[in-house]
Formats: sequence, C-alpha cells, structure tokens
Amino acid sequence: MAIPKGIAPTETHVPFDMADAASALIDATGIIIGWTPAAERLLGYPAADAMKQPARMLLVAPEDAAQAEAIGSWCQAHGGWGGLGRLRHRDGRRIEVGLRVGAMRNPGGDTSWLVSGIDVGSVPAWALSGSLLQAFLTRSPIGMAVLSPDLRYVWMNDTLERYGGLPREQRMGRRMAECLPGLDTEALEAQLRQVLKTGRPVIDYEYRGWTIAHPHREHAYSTSFFRLDNAEGRPVGVCYMGIDVTDRWRARERLALLNEASAYIGSTLDVMRTAQELADFAVPRLADFVTVDLLDSVLRGEEPLEPTGDTLPVFRRAGQTSIREGCPESVARPGDAVTVSPTSPFACCFFSGEALLDPVMDSSISAWSGDDPARTAKAREFGMRSLMVAPIGARGALLGVASFVRSRHPEPFEEDDLLLAEELVARAALNIDNARRYSREHAAALALQRSLLPHALSGGQAVEVASRYLPTDARNGVGGDWFDVIPLSGARVALVVGDVVGHGINAAATMGRLRTAVHTLADMDLTPEELLAHLDDLVIRLTEEESGQEEVAAAVLGATCLYAIYDPVTQRCTMARAGHPTPAIVDASGEVSFPALPAGPPLGLGSLPFESAELALPAGSLIALYTDGLIVTCNQDIDVGLGRLSNALGQAALPLEELCSMVIDTLMTCPQTDDVALLLARTRALGTGHVVSWDLPCDPAVVASARSLAMRQLAEWGLEEVMTTTELIVSELVTNAIRHGIGPIRLRLIRHDVLICEVADTSSTSPRLRHARTTDEGGRGLFLVAQLSRRWGTRYTEGGKLIWAEQDLPEPT
Repeated sequence: MAIPKGIAPTETHVPFDMADAASALIDATGIIIGWTPAAERLLGYPAADAMKQPARMLLVAPEDAAQAEAIGSWCQAHGGWGGLGRLRHRDGRRIEVGLRVGAMRNPGGDTSWLVSGIDVGSVPAWALSGSLLQAFLTRSPIGMAVLSPDLRYVWMNDTLERYGGLPREQRMGRRMAECLPGLDTEALEAQLRQVLKTGRPVIDYEYRGWTIAHPHREHAYSTSFFRLDNAEGRPVGVCYMGIDVTDRWRARERLALLNEASAYIGSTLDVMRTAQELADFAVPRLADFVTVDLLDSVLRGEEPLEPTGDTLPVFRRAGQTSIREGCPESVARPGDAVTVSPTSPFACCFFSGEALLDPVMDSSISAWSGDDPARTAKAREFGMRSLMVAPIGARGALLGVASFVRSRHPEPFEEDDLLLAEELVARAALNIDNARRYSREHAAALALQRSLLPHALSGGQAVEVASRYLPTDARNGVGGDWFDVIPLSGARVALVVGDVVGHGINAAATMGRLRTAVHTLADMDLTPEELLAHLDDLVIRLTEEESGQEEVAAAVLGATCLYAIYDPVTQRCTMARAGHPTPAIVDASGEVSFPALPAGPPLGLGSLPFESAELALPAGSLIALYTDGLIVTCNQDIDVGLGRLSNALGQAALPLEELCSMVIDTLMTCPQTDDVALLLARTRALGTGHVVSWDLPCDPAVVASARSLAMRQLAEWGLEEVMTTTELIVSELVTNAIRHGIGPIRLRLIRHDVLICEVADTSSTSPRLRHARTTDEGGRGLFLVAQLSRRWGTRYTEGGKLIWAEQDLPEPT
C-alpha cells in the first residue's frame, strides 16, 4: 500500500462511511484470518483463497511493502489508521480504495487488525455520507430543513437558522406558525401536506413576508419541497430547501412598476397633469411624499433654460402627492413659484444633472431645506428621514427636479430605490417634454386660429348676431370652417359662411386665405354672385399653384361658401352659394323655411355660373347660416339633420346666444366627424327716422337746393357739428353726378353708427380720384370728399352707380 508522503496517517483524513465496506481481519503476523463477502466482491478473491494467506499478496507492487510496514508501526503506536491507498485485484488491476484500520483484542490479549475499505472510483456516493454529508448539509448556502409527518421541525441547517432569525433549539419540535409569524404559514403547510400526500415535489414556490431576522423589511423566498421515504417506501418526513430571492423579486417588481408607469404617466398632453401623474404614481409605491418642480419656461411651453453659473431659474410646483391627505408637508401649492436655496440638494441636483441620495437625513435636514425655516419645520414635524432628488431631463435639456421623501416608511432609500426613481423620472420626463412641445404647438395653432377667425362679430344696426365654432380637431382647436359678418356701405352687412375640405392646420390656413379674399372682394361692393365668381377664380389659381402639395391643394379645391348681403333700409337680403347648404329662415311667426337658392358649384370647379336670389326679411326675422357638419352627424341622412335644425330653431324667441347654444346642444349629440360653424343673425330695420332721400334733376342749379335739403335734415337730427363737412361732400358728389353722370340723380342720407351720404345716377362711369394741377379749374371734388370723409367708395346698381361717403358722428354730450 502507498502512504501519502508528508502526511501522517490519521483518522481525521478519512471522512468515509464504512458501513458497506469490504472488510478483512489480519492477525499480528500479517495473515488473513477473516474475509467478508464484500471483500470478495471488491478484490475478486473467494474466502477459501484469501484465508490463511499473507496480507502482502494484496499489495500492488513490491515497493509497497515498506509503506505497509510504516502503516503497521503507526497502528501499533496509535491504535489505527485511515486514508487512501491502492490494492491489487485478483485479475491484476489496481483499485483505489479508502481504508480504515482498527485494532481488535481477543481474550488472550493478542491484537488483530480489522481493515475496511471501499472503492472510491466506483462508489462516488461515499462523499455524500458520514461526516462530509453532515458538513455539506450544515454549511450549505441553501436553507434546508426536515419536518416530521405532523410538520414539526426535526432538523435544519445553519443557513435556514439565519433566515428565520430564531435559534435552532427554539424551532425543534415546533410548527412553522409558532416560529415564523411574518409568513403565510398556512399556505406553506398546505404545500407540505400536498407533497406528503402525493409524493410529487414542488419546485420554486415563491412567497414573501418578514422574519425575526428582518422584522421591518419584507423579503422574498423561493422554496422547493420533497418527501422523505424509508426503505419500505413509507413517508417519514418532508424536506424543504429555500433561498432568499429578494433581489430577484425586487428587480421584477421594479420592472413591473416601470411597465405600469408607462401606462399611467403621460395619459394626456398636459404638462401639469403629467407631472402630477408622476407624483401620484410614486406614492406610496416608492415614497411617502413626492414633489415635482418644473421650470417656469417649461410650463409656458417654451424651451427650457440652461443653468448659467450659480443662478437658479424660476421653478413652479407642477405636481405633489403625499400619503397624508392634503399634502400637509408641502410649502407650496401646484402652480406656485418654488423658492430654492442654492446650497440645497435640489439646487445641486439641478446644476450637476445627477441624482442624489440621502438615506438618513436626520442630521442634514437643514442642508436639505437650504436653511429655509418653513421647510425645516415641515421636515421635523412630519419626521422626514430619507431623501432622493432626481433631475427631470429629456433630449439633453433639464426640465426640473423631482424629490422623493420617506417619513412613515421604516426603511431608508437604497441605491436600488434611486435607480428606480431615476427610471421613473426619465420616462415621465419624455412625456413632460412631449407635453411641453405640444403646448407650444397648440399655442401656435390657437394663435393661428384666432388670427384667422373674427375676434368679435358686430352686425351694427343691421343685424344682431351670435355664433359658434366647433373644430373636429378639438385638441388643437383648428379647422377649416369659417364665418364672418362684414360691414358694407349704406348700412348694409354681409353674412358669410364657408367650409374647406379637411381639418387641421392646412385647412385652417386655406380658410384664412379664403376669408381674407372675401374681405377684399366685399370691400369692392360686389354683388354675391360676382364675389363668388372672383373667389372661384382665386381658388382655381391657388389649386394650380399648390399642385405639388396634395393636402393643401385638396383643402382649396372643393371649398364651399355662402355669401349674403342684408340691407336694413330695404329689409331685403341677397344671397348666392357655391356648393353650400341652404340657410334656414325663421319669420316673425316662428315658421322655419329653407329657401330654394340657386345651387352653385363648389369653388375651384369653374363649371357653372353663380346666381343670386333676393328675399324679403322684415325686422325680427332670423337667418341661420351653418356648415354641413351641423346637420350631417351620427351617420344620419341630411334631411333628418335639417328636420332637427328646424325643430331647434323653432325657439327663435329666445335670446340669440341662448338659441345658438341650444341649437348646438340639440344637434351635436354624438362625436363630431366634421368641423361645425353656426352663425345666427336677427334682422333689424332702419326706419324713416334714420333714412331720408331726394330725387334731383340733372341741373347744375340743383346743387344749392341739395345742400339746403341736407342741412335742414342734419338740423332735425341734431348733427350741426358735421354740417360744414356734409355740405361740402353733398355739393361735390351732386356736382360730380351732374357733370359726369346721367340723370336722374338721387341723394340719400343715412344716420346709424355713422353718417352716410349717397348720390346715385344712371351712369356706369367709374369715378377716379386724382390730384388737380394748380392751373386746373376742377378735378378736386373726389379728393376733397376723400379728405373730409371717414371712407368713401362706389357701388354699382342695376340702374347705374352710387357714390357714397361716411363720416363719424360727434360724441354724445
């Protein structure tokens, strides 16, 4: 046999379980006097061949004899030996064995030696028995325990003892519920009973709770259970092995929180709402009190200001939430400016752009509050004990700072909590920045819309008006429908409603171009059919110009418009339409009708001429102009929509604003599919007390009479202050009509918001304003009229033309 060199043979090196070992008994002279069947199986020698033979026949090589003698000497001195060696099988092969030699004394005092050995190569299970098995189980990093069939502890290793925090001797013989009050022991014992009953193991059963070892912090464990059976296959107990998977559980929880946060934070494109959602989500999942402070420029939708030097920009409280109702810890309300000390962690976080963690802030409350007495008092009053501060940044820009505080939570923040807070803030920051960008674009869109639609409508003394506008794109507030009320000469007023194809910015821009064109054409005092013809030519040109931009071209082509002119003197209304729905008329008795106006084509087609129709609208009549989005709703037929509109307008006696709201509420009962514009106008009349006219012959001598007639009328109206200028205007206009026109001549004065002087003749010659030379005897008439009047112009009529001039009335005393 070979003895390991340099190592004294000792039993402490033999951790083997020799219960099933091959054994031989050797007397003091080295002769084999005992041989077991196991020895025969190990070495191949039958008992008959081994008995009475010298033990040296089992040596592998002759040189092993000296080592065998050394072992014998050791045994004589120490009473035994154990270690590794090698023996020769009967067929000549070598077998590595683990040996144990022990002394045996017979009654006569002679000593024999019992040698036991096992094949360490063919029996690897040797290492799982005996003292090594005990060390393996006891020192394993996995918690292990054995419970009896009635689920009482009978054995556990050191690791499980550390997990539970209760000494081993206090757990032996007791049930789980008696030792682990912070765990759901009923569920655990249910698993154990199932395993005892079925014999099927349970793998990776996870549960959470606290133990005596960690009474203030929840831990997660993963445990496997299997049944222990005896040699007859009967269950004698159950074993469970568990590991602490708190880190894995927390990582999974953080991932779940982040996924949940993605759905919770950023539900709207509102900066304040998004900041509040961040605070609401973090309490109480992560902190007891959270504040979100954003740059004032961010809340206004502007670009965030970059930190410069040690100067802090203006911050405003955008969101805050507490586990306590009403956020009593806060020193500011949402929307308030927040005072920040340059030495506080808040300022350090903003300037550095890095998150800060103060796990235990008891000794640094003053530093955290920046020596602000109010903040310091709040921190001490509510027991704020742990703090995290994270910068809110997106796309390379800092938007603000979020603060997370624990007061009731027993555990301080950790690095993992800071990582979670940073990730939550980063996700919220993108939504905040998107909301900021949207706010800026939304403000621009609203500004565009406000600039394109009329700011205030006034029908003067001609009509009383009310309107409503509902864009389909309610979020941006822009669309392609429009309406207008345009004052015209002679106290008349133009009522306009139009509809551009599509929605959004392109439609709004197109609407603005058309509205501006209508204003320009209206100032030319064109009739409705002439105005639409010019507008149609404009749309054709715009379509050709925008041929490379399909969306813009589509918005222009196919636009519709209705243009109406109401004259409060004659109480008549002239209308023409280009593919637009017919207006609704409500007479004084409340009857609603839809007049049969000639149907012109939509703008830009250029296929058919436009025609106008004239209606009598006595004072008190109501005219409703609208776009098809009002009547084509809920996928209903247009006739159904017209019927509902007719029923709603039957309440025409209501104040106009109330009626306008009622019409919208009655017809808009489902989500919009198109922009909606509604313009209601109630007609008025200018009676004889406001209008006077005279027919004059085409004779230069009549100019003096015209002046006298006008002066007497002004005296009756109490307008002596404008007599001088009116006398000159009447004189020049009548003279101009006599010289350049064809009689008869008609002079008319109209007093309403302004004083209007009109002179009509049967000539179609257009007057021309020019500067007269010093040598000219005439040519200054219209120049004087333009200088003396507020504005002046020419309007063509069926019988000729009419030149008019307006003057401001004197302020009442």
